[in-house]
Amino acid sequence: MTPTRIGFIGLGLMGGWMVKHLLASGHTVMGFDTNEEKINALLGDGLTPIKQLSEMPKMVDVIIFSLPTSKIVSEVVHQSLRLIENPVKDLVLIDTSTADPRLSKELAEEVSNSGMYFLDAAVSGTSEMCKAKDTLFMVGGSESRYNQWAELFKDMGRESVFMGESGTGSAIKLVVNLVLAINRMGMAEGLTLAKMAGIDQAKALEVLKKSAAYSKSMDQKGSRMVERNFYPPIGHLSTHYKDVQLMVSYAGSLYCPVPAISLAAQALASEMSKGQHDRDSSAIICYYDGLITPSKTY
Repeated sequence: MTPTRIGFIGLGLMGGWMVKHLLASGHTVMGFDTNEEKINALLGDGLTPIKQLSEMPKMVDVIIFSLPTSKIVSEVVHQSLRLIENPVKDLVLIDTSTADPRLSKELAEEVSNSGMYFLDAAVSGTSEMCKAKDTLFMVGGSESRYNQWAELFKDMGRESVFMGESGTGSAIKLVVNLVLAINRMGMAEGLTLAKMAGIDQAKALEVLKKSAAYSKSMDQKGSRMVERNFYPPIGHLSTHYKDVQLMVSYAGSLYCPVPAISLAAQALASEMSKGQHDRDSSAIICYYDGLITPSKTY
């Protein structure tokens, strides 16, 4: 697409790679992060740093967020960018965070009432997939604005799909992550059964990948589980736990039964209670290690 002036807030594992792809596509990117090291790491790629967030809205055509929670996104929109009290007509805000669909809808309404546009554009994929531009953007909001910026999503990832009204992009991300989380836990449980049956876990993983049980989780997390290789993390256990808690909460608001993911939440809570926050999310297998060898620390 035509080179665009983009504001980007949140330059972490996912955001940093999205910014690199945007810069490589010829866009001007003005970025901000509370961690100055993350800003400095992108200067060589052409990032223009922004010191005061309140200055960003009038300098760009679109602002993209890659932040830990939708609550933080809302705080940035209200308090740092001051967009509700000082709106910039037709400015487009794109939230790529793993968001609460309820808060996405609320923020979209506020932004719309101020003459701007809000797209909840959740991302499916790990940071490694983001690096390879192999991510999927699932977008909710105005379809006309999605169509206007569809090429921008292609500049950041593999493809995008329009889901419907505001909040649906965030909601489908929770659906995707719910299935993914259950896949990971199922793999950990299967590898544990293999171990108890006297089967080498590496051999068991090899068979699983060739079987009808295969899933991408086996490629992304399988060897890490077998080798107990949790550093450096591709995705933190603490982030995975936060996302699973959000799934359970959102499902509860819809009176939707989710027993399998609720059990996964308890298993993750068990590992979090042991201080394993900074491990890779594949460390869910340690929950099973603790059940079969409770005296051993992994």
